[in-house]
Amino acid sequence: MTYIITSLCLRDSGCVEVCPVECIVPGKPVEEWPWFYIDPDTCIDCGACVPECPYEAIFPEDEVPSAYTAKGGEYISKVGLSGHYEGVDHHGRPVVLDCVRQLDAGEVVDLTADVQPNYDYFKKGPGYSSAE
Repeated sequence: MTYIITSLCLRDSGCVEVCPVECIVPGKPVEEWPWFYIDPDTCIDCGACVPECPYEAIFPEDEVPSAYTAKGGEYISKVGLSGHYEGVDHHGRPVVLDCVRQLDAGEVVDLTADVQPNYDYFKKGPGYSSAE
């Protein structure tokens, strides 16, 4: 089993630095792969990435929530959404996403659909590059 980064990810990058096997990469191009992805063949299930995520976007695969209840203010990022997000990552570098939607407090979303894109990305996602 692997850990899954869900659409709650806003590309902070703190998870990348703590991964002992360097299996977390940013999706490229960002317009098609808007969050970070964990290579399921390399992940050793250590969980070091989980506490580093300020968006609480990372779950063990079998615990990705089908009914995530938003606290309010979180964003989800998915291809096809048209909202705009600007922030900074773990290092203060700008993060700009044009495929987001802000969640309302109490809104319930199914994050299980985010599992398959993680696997798809490593089946040679468009623009995939392990370098960065």
